[in-house]
Amino acid sequence: MSIFGNGIFGNKATGMVAGDGQGSAHTGTVEKSDAQWREELTPEEYHVLRQAGTERPYTGEYWDTHTAGVYQCRACGTELFTSNEKFDSHCGWPSFWAPLAEGKVRYIHDRTLGMDRIEVRCASCDSHLGHVFEGEGYGTPTDQRYCINSVSLRLVTSENATPGKAEPQP
Repeated sequence: MSIFGNGIFGNKATGMVAGDGQGSAHTGTVEKSDAQWREELTPEEYHVLRQAGTERPYTGEYWDTHTAGVYQCRACGTELFTSNEKFDSHCGWPSFWAPLAEGKVRYIHDRTLGMDRIEVRCASCDSHLGHVFEGEGYGTPTDQRYCINSVSLRLVTSENATPGKAEPQP
């Protein structure tokens, strides 16, 4: 099922929120003050995760990584994506064709910078992750590209995964 509904910006998806890209009501489970986020995150992490910034393409830690594992939200540790859904889009950021499970991310209609896009946020802590695009012609099962900032993620490799946590299936 497409998160885009009948048109590229349909609001039929679970978690889709109309917005202006400047934030909206937080519905997640992790609530911290701005001061707490500033204390816990590096300046670059804070800029991307809490201020919806973007890292430069081809500079992030995971844009060209092929290691098996689970990608967590760097701010709160929620498992968001797996290496099984990661693909080479050659855009300079890590790309996934789907999140780990429904409800792990939420979507916001983003109209910043004169563009119409769908912002992707962590459903648990409301941190900015990146954007999702559809219909670009990639040969993926969903025809979607979750273009995610490396600094928004932390890769837990399969050999380091915690027992009881979701792990990618072969």
